[in-house]
Amino acid sequence: MATEWRIEGPHFINCNCAYGCPCQYVALPTDGTCKAVVAFRIDRGHFGDVPLDGLKAAFFGAFPGAVFEGKGQMQLVVDERADARQREALIKILTGQETAPGATHWWVYRTMSDTVHETLFRPIEFDMNIEARTARAVIPGVLEASGQPIKSPVTGQPHRVRIDLPTGFEFTMAEIGSASSRTSAAITLDLTDSYGQFNVIRHTGQGLMRA
Repeated sequence: MATEWRIEGPHFINCNCAYGCPCQYVALPTDGTCKAVVAFRIDRGHFGDVPLDGLKAAFFGAFPGAVFEGKGQMQLVVDERADARQREALIKILTGQETAPGATHWWVYRTMSDTVHETLFRPIEFDMNIEARTARAVIPGVLEASGQPIKSPVTGQPHRVRIDLPTGFEFTMAEIGSASSRTSAAITLDLTDSYGQFNVIRHTGQGLMRA
């Protein structure tokens, strides 16, 4: 029987697509490839009897085409404060284990990745304000990422955009902004002023919680 799990918390994505990210509209990525940095914090969570509250994690992915075309590679970074059981739990969640097929974006990333690089255990700094469309994720020597509102080229003022996906499996509502990231790991990424996504994750092994 699968282990019951649940996680909730702020979730930030920076990918190489233009601000709208065609993937959210079931279209091909802006330049035909998908490269992404994901960082999040678990405000409330557990994996069976293992508490996950307060832990953070990050994901780096690179796919030669759209994610659904496969042949990708991925790497996880897990909060070094996690003990052995918590580390095992987070790796299982983020590689789609103990998860119904297709129920989470993590299951999809893992299924579509031919290469899974060694998980890193590092200190992770993560702050995000969804309403303000701001985020900061730092893993010393591994990641520097930031998010900010899109600015109007006419007025210079913040431009607010949301994506509403009533039947989405990653989120139902996300604020969209601009983001930049640099990684120095098995997957090296250099993203500048591209798609930034700010949302809350509320997931179980059966998928997104809608209530």
